[in-house]
Amino acid sequence: MPQAVTQTTAIETITAPATVPASAPNREKALQILSKSIYKELRENGYEPKQIVALATEIISLVTTDLNLD
Repeated sequence: MPQAVTQTTAIETITAPATVPASAPNREKALQILSKSIYKELRENGYEPKQIVALATEIISLVTTDLNLD
């Protein structure tokens, strides 16, 4: 009998709910590490603080829109 082959994209992997939810402190620490890493990477690639603030503002706008849809 043929087996079904499924392909998972990176986005599906990231957005799929985890089978074992991470505890809140672990997620908070992960977000803190991710934020610092993104900031450091942007600065090392020549982005100015004003440009990083513009990026953060855009992300906040997207999250706000998402929250308003719920």
